[in-house]
Amino acid sequence: MRMIGHQILLSVGDSTSRVLPVEKDGNSYRVQFDAEFPLDPEGAATIIDSVVAATNLATHYIVEFRLCQTQEVVHSYELDVNAAESSVIPCRNREQPKACYELLLTILRPESVLTVAEFDSTEDYSEVYVLLALLVSSILVLLVLIFLLRRRQLNSSGNPNEMRIGEFQFNKRKMELTIGNERIELTSKEADLLELLSNTTNETVEREEILRTVWDDEGAYVGRTLDVFISKLRKKLEADPNVRIVNVRGIGYKLVVGD
Repeated sequence: MRMIGHQILLSVGDSTSRVLPVEKDGNSYRVQFDAEFPLDPEGAATIIDSVVAATNLATHYIVEFRLCQTQEVVHSYELDVNAAESSVIPCRNREQPKACYELLLTILRPESVLTVAEFDSTEDYSEVYVLLALLVSSILVLLVLIFLLRRRQLNSSGNPNEMRIGEFQFNKRKMELTIGNERIELTSKEADLLELLSNTTNETVEREEILRTVWDDEGAYVGRTLDVFISKLRKKLEADPNVRIVNVRGIGYKLVVGD
């Protein structure tokens, strides 16, 4: 029963809220939740029927969804797998708003009820499912980190002095750009400036940071010559139209790579 509750929460995108302890009263089982959620009758029915069938919990039962405060039944249906005709689920496509709901499942054929030990074992599947979900999430996060690290390594072509900028190969130590068979020489300051901008591709670098990093605040004249260096770099990057240096007015510059 807890597995049913857990699957219902997952179906509405809630993977953190708890399914409260199941209450048993005769042949009825009450599943309560510690958070509100929108009720999708069709989706909930599919989950309940599939879990009940998979665990052989019952063959004839009634499902009721009630509002927690008023105990008003907002959705219910009866299913008998041995019936000649399929059971009809009313209001199947009418979604209910987000609210506090509880599920009451009543088994009408007592001989089909699982033993206590078997019933407890079905609840264990819920805990296993949660652990598996956490494990899968952790693996996905690890794979993303590995991908980002690998992409950074590939971007530098295995050489810490080289990096890819669009179609260009930038070698900081040699102070040159290569594109195809063409080699473009850079001055020391141009290489330092391009390195700074390429380390924050598509992000704005403030003028003050550029002056401090590249020129180490070597004088007021540098602020006026920065635009000259930017202009020279732009000309040397013209071979790849998808690589350009953009002036962010009043803030600084950014190297844009891509469309």
